Amino acid sequence: MKRLHTALLFLIIFVTPIAASVLDDLSFEFVKVADKVSPAVVTIRAEKVVRRPDIFSGWEYDFFGFRLPQGRDMEFKTDVLGSGVLIEDGYILTNNHVVENVEEITVHLTNRHEYKAEIIGRDPKSDIAVLRIDGNNLPEAKLGDSDKLQVGQWVLAIGNPFSDQLYSTVTHGIISALGRSRVGLVDYEDFIQTDAAINPGNSGGALVNLEGEVIGINSAIASRSGGSQGVGFAIPINLAKRVMKDLIENGRVIRGYLGVQIQEVDYEIARSLGLKEVAGALIADVVEDTPADKAGLKTGDLVLKVDGKKIHTSSELRNTISARRPGDKVTLMLVRDGKEKNIDVTLEELPENLNQSMESRTVQDGPGFSVQDLDKNLAARYGIKKDEGVIITEVQPGSEAAKKGLRPGDIIIRVGDEEISSVREFDKAFEKYDKGDTVLLLVQRKNLKLFVALTIQ
Repeated sequence: MKRLHTALLFLIIFVTPIAASVLDDLSFEFVKVADKVSPAVVTIRAEKVVRRPDIFSGWEYDFFGFRLPQGRDMEFKTDVLGSGVLIEDGYILTNNHVVENVEEITVHLTNRHEYKAEIIGRDPKSDIAVLRIDGNNLPEAKLGDSDKLQVGQWVLAIGNPFSDQLYSTVTHGIISALGRSRVGLVDYEDFIQTDAAINPGNSGGALVNLEGEVIGINSAIASRSGGSQGVGFAIPINLAKRVMKDLIENGRVIRGYLGVQIQEVDYEIARSLGLKEVAGALIADVVEDTPADKAGLKTGDLVLKVDGKKIHTSSELRNTISARRPGDKVTLMLVRDGKEKNIDVTLEELPENLNQSMESRTVQDGPGFSVQDLDKNLAARYGIKKDEGVIITEVQPGSEAAKKGLRPGDIIIRVGDEEISSVREFDKAFEKYDKGDTVLLLVQRKNLKLFVALTIQ
């Protein structure tokens, strides 16, 4: 007991002051960062015209001699509130969704000065927009390097939640995760996840490190209540800087283009390909006359690296390629027929009107379906242009196929490594697999090709 008392006395006398000193130092760092960055975080206000169907659409009412028109949408204006970060020369980084389809934009600084802003450019695919204001001695935020971020690192979020009366609100937290994709917010997702409180109105504000550098643009939250629940997302500043540069210099974002449809690799697909880990991006289709086609990429190739950088997900491949320039040559390290292979590809520019030719799909699979030889009658029934091949005509309710997404009208192109064009070839290919084996099917659905890892039961 005497030893315990001695130990407690030691903690009280020596350790507690040290811990308090460390906390004081951290608190002082927060104060310095807030003081340094807050003046460069602005409030963005605008009006947006919203159109909604008239609740009386299709009806005709006469109120005191005034006849309402039929089928006309109602229009009304609503206030938009967001945040932004002042960079050099009056340029402001913010979210596209803050300024999309808005009318006159007003920017408010912490010193109470007010400016009219013009939109320099918007990029819905990354949710980045650039504004500009004219003023003297405007504050500027220093931009950091988001490639150097680490999970667990302290960060502050600065913005204007809920109301412009709450301007320059500072919250703190850590980086919870990096490289978040498949969130479903924009086409090009590589979010920083943080538990620093982010609320409506914070969109476009700054996520900063303890050096006072902006390392992200706050964009969205995952919430069931509408307020912060500890899951916020910010766009990495390196992505935002590249988009901003393109919007300022070209008025649009120039992205590299490979020309493939890609999908995520799940456990069953990885097992069917004999992979030791679930990683990479699987090419489900190669678009004709594109860089991928010209370089000799094939359906079924699994991309594991780009210029030596490991690719963990399909989103990572898409973001890596899009960050390159037309004319850039990249080396893809891939697996084809169980063997590693390097292929050089010269990228082109992503067409603006392209409907996601490089597309990520997560598809599930399973047995429990019937197939027939495709003929003109079946092609007409399912709205398919071709009239030969193997088509799924029935999926058993409750089966693995039903649970994992196969549907009538899907055309099976390949079973394992064998291309098939008839039910006879399909049956022969399936005979090679035993119960518990996983076979990889290549399926065509409308204009999309995708892989399905099928476990035989």
